[in-house]
Amino acid sequence: MQENKIVNLTIAAKAIDGILIEPGEVFSFWRLVGRATKGKGYSKGMQLSRGEVKTGIGGGICQLANLLYWMALHTPLTIVERHHHSFDPFPDEGRVLPFGSGASVFYNYVDLRFKNDTEYSFQIRVWLTDRHLKGVIYSNEATACAYHIVEREHAFYQQDGKKFRKNEIWRKTVDKRTGQCVKEELLLKNHAEVKYNPEFCEV
Repeated sequence: MQENKIVNLTIAAKAIDGILIEPGEVFSFWRLVGRATKGKGYSKGMQLSRGEVKTGIGGGICQLANLLYWMALHTPLTIVERHHHSFDPFPDEGRVLPFGSGASVFYNYVDLRFKNDTEYSFQIRVWLTDRHLKGVIYSNEATACAYHIVEREHAFYQQDGKKFRKNEIWRKTVDKRTGQCVKEELLLKNHAEVKYNPEFCEV
């Protein structure tokens, strides 16, 4: 499945790499990637669906959506549509981003979309190395602010015999010139059933 995921990510990344988002335009993951089919070269990979881990053609490209969403949060682009998984399938070993900071996509009605409400033009670059999926968003001019994502109120807990996890994702907007935080906003409140045994669980 891991080898197939690399194949799937490579195909999907090529559909997005280099795309420009001009002022007023909306980026849509599925509009660019399209349906994942065998005819396009996609293979079976891991998918998360309705609380279960399954296999399906194109499985694994959610990882690309996760990266794109995380990058967009660090720009002035406006998130128009974003969905998250209703469960947490794996423990944190190897996790580098806060729980619940990804994006779920499912063709063709569960999409990731963000809009350029600025006067800047943006370009998305995404690529795979021999070990990682990487990406960057460029702008045609230097933006006035930088953005920092922080996690708060993280906890595991039990309810009705099931284990759950929760947290909050906040974004700080920092003036690049002064270094001062000019805005702090709550982006997400996550709550999901845990499908593994956490090391600790607050009751």
